[in-house]
Amino acid sequence: MLRLAAQTLRHHKGGFLATFVALATFVALAAGVAVLMTCALLVESGWRHQGDPHRYGAALAVVADRDLTVDGPTVLGETERTTVLLPERGSVPAELAGELADVPGVERAVGDRRLVVTTTAAPELPATGHGWSSTALAPYRLVSGQPPRSDREIAVDARLAGSTGLTPGTTTEVVTGGVSHAYRVSGVVDADGTPGGRAAVFFTDAHAAALDPHPGRYDAVGVLTAPDADRDAVLAGVRRIADAAGATAYTGDDRGLAAEPESAAARSLTLGAGAAFAGYAAAVVGFVVAGTVGLSVRHRRRDLALLRAVAATPGQVRSMLLAEVGLLALLAGTVGVPSGLLAVRLVRDALVSRGFLPDDFAVRGGALSAAAVVVTVAVVALLSAWTAALRVTRIRPTEALGEAAVEPATGGRVRLISGLACLGGAVSLTGLTGATDGQTALGAAMGMLYLFVLGVALLAPWINQAAARLLGPALRAVWGSSGYLAAANLRANARGMVAVLTALVLSVGLGGTVWFLQDNLERQTVVQSREGVLAQHALTSGAGLPASAAAEARRVPGVVAATGVRRTSVVVPDRLEPQTVPAQGIDPLGADRTLDLRVRSGSLDALREDTVAVSTARADAAGWRLGDRARLWLGDGTPVTLRVVALYERGWGFGDVTLHRRTLDGHTVTGLDDRVLIRTAPDAGAERALAELARRHPGGQVVDTARLTGELAEDVAVSGWLNKMLVAVLVGYAVLAAANTLVMAALARTRELALLRLVGVTRGQVKRMVHAEQAGLLGVALLIGAVIAGVTLTTIVRAVTGATVPHVPAAGWAALLGGTAALALLATMVPVGRILRTTPVEGMGVRE
Repeated sequence: MLRLAAQTLRHHKGGFLATFVALATFVALAAGVAVLMTCALLVESGWRHQGDPHRYGAALAVVADRDLTVDGPTVLGETERTTVLLPERGSVPAELAGELADVPGVERAVGDRRLVVTTTAAPELPATGHGWSSTALAPYRLVSGQPPRSDREIAVDARLAGSTGLTPGTTTEVVTGGVSHAYRVSGVVDADGTPGGRAAVFFTDAHAAALDPHPGRYDAVGVLTAPDADRDAVLAGVRRIADAAGATAYTGDDRGLAAEPESAAARSLTLGAGAAFAGYAAAVVGFVVAGTVGLSVRHRRRDLALLRAVAATPGQVRSMLLAEVGLLALLAGTVGVPSGLLAVRLVRDALVSRGFLPDDFAVRGGALSAAAVVVTVAVVALLSAWTAALRVTRIRPTEALGEAAVEPATGGRVRLISGLACLGGAVSLTGLTGATDGQTALGAAMGMLYLFVLGVALLAPWINQAAARLLGPALRAVWGSSGYLAAANLRANARGMVAVLTALVLSVGLGGTVWFLQDNLERQTVVQSREGVLAQHALTSGAGLPASAAAEARRVPGVVAATGVRRTSVVVPDRLEPQTVPAQGIDPLGADRTLDLRVRSGSLDALREDTVAVSTARADAAGWRLGDRARLWLGDGTPVTLRVVALYERGWGFGDVTLHRRTLDGHTVTGLDDRVLIRTAPDAGAERALAELARRHPGGQVVDTARLTGELAEDVAVSGWLNKMLVAVLVGYAVLAAANTLVMAALARTRELALLRLVGVTRGQVKRMVHAEQAGLLGVALLIGAVIAGVTLTTIVRAVTGATVPHVPAAGWAALLGGTAALALLATMVPVGRILRTTPVEGMGVRE
């Protein structure tokens, strides 16, 4: 059978050549492999990414707190646990260093502080500050000069010295804690295999402790062992102490995850986004491959029937088809895998350039991903071929040719019941989506979308027949006798057009849902931010602003109110698993005159260190009410229980959680405010005094709050770029599959159109008939796809943003529907035009 399959692929001009040249089954398989390869390799690269461990190269283990494990519901006696990455890089108690130093075999346990600093000599070079004792962890060695010995001395690493020309004895400005100080460079250090990531500035240990916004805590503790120590025994002791402290002992290459927060975030992003996108892509690829392969097999009914008539057994025919599809899948893998490798590198570069991934993130692996993807696509294609061949191979040989000549009208009872069940499931998910929010609503909405599409695919024969009957009078009225033929063809070929209808509905439904959902989220964020800021000015600084900046602004003549805002993220409980949500810390004094969060109950005036304000959407998700005690975790993993004193609507523009700024003291990386919102009296003329205030803060500037909204729009657009890029790939693949399916369907009509011309139908009448068919099929597909997209989009936007009617740009709908229609017409009319250039006699001789 394998040899016969290879010969069939080589010589079957009407099937394989049309498939290969016209970009049908082969393109569907190859593109599916490429899409899934991109997803799988992104996940594999994230799984293998461990950052740069050189910062702690001399340490056997590094004890740090970088994630949070939360107990979930108990199911069948098993407690489900979820681990989330800490958004503010957790710390460990300073006492932990002493406990680790007492482990037998440990020579030293060195606490490392990580201070956010900016050097005025090289402000574009990211840098971190550390205490001098942490140089032993790399280890660094003195290249010149000596260690810092006073609070006004620093040592710099070779990268910083090389880019700025700093040498021992020179003086430079270093900004930390929002304040600039002059330091004398005492020495320059370097390390073998210079650590990547940020440049390093070293203070004395005492001065680093004074500058650290986390008093009494270390960012991490590195463990150095004695030369003759039993490393396994030391690791066992270190892990025991780390577990007791709620921290993690990082060893080997994983030490890079403790050193660089960007590495852990990049790993989380690629694993999460790649896996989620892979799930959506697998569903789309499954729809497309199944439909395309099934249609390809159905177009070969006459060949298969002939084999059955000359005594080929059903098993032999099925084996031949499976061998053909298997060979085609392997051939598609040889094209799709390299394409996926190239695509994932382009995606990696784009993610790095937009700040999603660090510069050292590399594409790793590939063999495991390639094998998994090729096998997955091959299995889907083989199952599709097997299913499509069952009808032809199950009938008796004497009936095979007759069966091939007549297209079955609809499907069986099982198909009908399954389709109705899918539609029922989609409708039930509509209620679930409306009752939830956040990721739960998004997941339910995507499930609803795919159930709708699957239901349409299963019910497509009945949909096509009903549409043909309903559209028949309209087609006849517009196209005359050609419209009559078109309606008859649509009724007779209702089952043959299943793959075409499914591909078109998937294109419109997926694109109209996910693409416009991203537009709605971006618009809601920007609109809420613009309408909720009452202040006219904002004091900002790239180095951060100390808490005193808001008090200074209030003392400026003409200033009515000033509110310091500190952006962060917190972890909150949800119905299924904890969620990391954006939050802000504010000084409530005068906040009602600078911010309008649209409070629906309670008041921001009651905001204290032990209270919290929550968005209505988040409160509903967590089950919180006004006056409840809300348990959540700050960005560094610190658990807090706060009383809910206000519920507000504008969570998209200002974060789901609003805290008192002092609640965040010691729990954020910088310990600084991001901006100070300033409201002045009309015609106060405070601009000059505010400009003077800005000059007192390194990198400070006073900007119009309208500019902040513009910057927010840019940030949101950058964040939405990733989702839109992934959606564009899926929609593009679905549209390409629809075009390929239409080309296959058109090329399979060579004998039919030739017969019509032989019985007197003119070429013009045939073209009008095809136009009428496409108008009917496209109209039904676009209408169903638009309805599915509209229902799904409306439901999820209402659940996630609270908006009753989603924002859908007219140009966007026109581009989606018009582009899909134009491509579908092109994919049909070009091959039909080619067919009509063939003489009818030659067309009748072409094999189907």
